[in-house]
Amino acid sequence: MDYAENILGTIGNTPMVKINKLAEEIPGLVLAKYETFNPGNSTKDRMALMMIEDAEADGRLQPGATIIEGTSGNTGMGLALAAIVKGYKMVCVISDKQSKEKIDILRAVGSEVVVCPTDVAPDDPRSYYSTSKRLAEETDNSWYVNQYDNPSNAKAHYQSTGPEIWKQTDGKVTHFVVGVGTGGTISGVGRYLKEQNPSVKIWGIDTYGSVFKKYHETGVFDEKEIYPYVTEGIGEDILPENVDFDIIDGFTKVTDKDAAIWTQKLSKTEGMFLGNSAGAAMKGLHQLKGHFTQDDVVVVLFHDHGSRYVGKMYNDQWMKKMGYIE
Repeated sequence: MDYAENILGTIGNTPMVKINKLAEEIPGLVLAKYETFNPGNSTKDRMALMMIEDAEADGRLQPGATIIEGTSGNTGMGLALAAIVKGYKMVCVISDKQSKEKIDILRAVGSEVVVCPTDVAPDDPRSYYSTSKRLAEETDNSWYVNQYDNPSNAKAHYQSTGPEIWKQTDGKVTHFVVGVGTGGTISGVGRYLKEQNPSVKIWGIDTYGSVFKKYHETGVFDEKEIYPYVTEGIGEDILPENVDFDIIDGFTKVTDKDAAIWTQKLSKTEGMFLGNSAGAAMKGLHQLKGHFTQDDVVVVLFHDHGSRYVGKMYNDQWMKKMGYIE
């Protein structure tokens, strides 16, 4: 009989899917690493489980503990599933710009959710970074995950996502394109692919209001680059330790409006019901198409599922209110 011992055994080995109509103007073969097939519907399940297992192994995470993490929703979901199976309590600290669906889903899987304001500096005591650290200090037998600086994040993608992409493309992948938030996915996958073939190009999708692109190009952390933005799950106003800028060949920035419109396009043109960062990645692919040739195999990673965004990017009233459609 073929079955998983529990839901965590279904993480990984997600399919690769060709993008057709929306890739007609892009040279080469464009393939999507379709991460919504993970049980928590996002790529974050991979690193959530590894961060927990590594913390168990070295004693940071003790039986019956409370796991505390600042999250834009998907890492919290992955951690929550593992916490249920392994017997931990879960507290997710989330910013108020994230969709209502994300907050509801986290509560549906038994997490306590603390909502913090978005438009404050990272070191402000009200920020979700500061609040998650404070809660960990105040809570007995707790573990603060810190996905931004936790090396198990990138390690998970180095050990699973990268090898899967290499195997699924028969080693023919020439470019890897992905939205960058904590940096774990791009850095882990990028390091693995470049070890197999140093000529593979690694491209990050950034958003306006985030520091990544300018920092990568100039080495300057420019606070003038930081302002509120709508796109969820990518971009940062900090430099997470998991972002390995040496592995990344370049960034392209995608506007909030384009990310939202292209999220709908993926659903209505390809039947790919995906999250906001997938729309940003797809638009970013078109911005980068001058870097590709007909012989290339371009892999784009789609992080999460459209169910998280039904009240936003998939709601025409919301899209009109934001000025994204007429």
